[in-house]
Amino acid sequence: MELILSPSILSADFAALGKQIESLEKVGVEWIHIDVMDGMFVPNLSFGLPIVSSLRRITSLVLDVHLMIHAPERYLTRFIDAGADMVTFHAEATDDIDKCIGIIKENGAKAGLAISPGTPYDVVVPYLDKIDMILCMTVEPGYGGQAYMKEVEAKISKLRELAGEDMLIQVDGGISPDNVIEPIEAGANVIVAGSAVFNGDIEENTKELAKCAGLLSETEE
Repeated sequence: MELILSPSILSADFAALGKQIESLEKVGVEWIHIDVMDGMFVPNLSFGLPIVSSLRRITSLVLDVHLMIHAPERYLTRFIDAGADMVTFHAEATDDIDKCIGIIKENGAKAGLAISPGTPYDVVVPYLDKIDMILCMTVEPGYGGQAYMKEVEAKISKLRELAGEDMLIQVDGGISPDNVIEPIEAGANVIVAGSAVFNGDIEENTKELAKCAGLLSETEE
C-alpha cells in the first residue's frame, strides 16, 4: 500500500509560502493539503480560491483541496478551475453527496469524501465505488493544532476492510512523528500534517515524519 504525505499549508508561513513549497519539493513531497474553511460549516475562516490558483502557478504538486464549507456544490467547479487535483468535501455539509461527486468527476478532478470524528463510517459506504479517497478526520474540523483522536482508528480499519487496498484513506488532524504510525497501522495511507511539518525546519521535519511513517529508512536520511 503506497503511503503519501500531504503537508497542510494551514500551518505555513504565508509570507514565505513559495520557498516553503520548494523545501517540500526538495525532500520529495508530492501532495499539498489546502484546508478551506468558510466560518459556517466550521467556526474558523481560512483561505480560498486565490491561494489554490497561486499555488497552481508555482508548483506541479498534487493540490489536495479539503473543503470545510457549507453546501460545497456551490464552489466545486471553481476550485477545480483554479487548479485543484483532488477535491474533498464533507458528508455532513451537503444534502446531495451524489451531486457533489458528479460535479467533481465531470470537471476532471478526483473526488474525496470526508467525515468528522462523530460521523459513523457507514455514511461513506454507499459511495465507495464512486469516490477516489475517504478522509477520516482525527480531530474536530476547523482548527489546527488539536490533539489526535485515537478512537477514530476503529473507523479507519473498518473502512479499509470495506473499501479494499486500492482506496486512498486520508487522515487529518494531530498527526506527528510520535503517532503517525498508528493511523497507518489502522489502514490509512494518505497522511496530512501541518504543525509537525511547518513549525521549524521544514525539510528535517518532513524527513523525520517520513521516517516514522516508514517512508524513509535511516540510510536515506
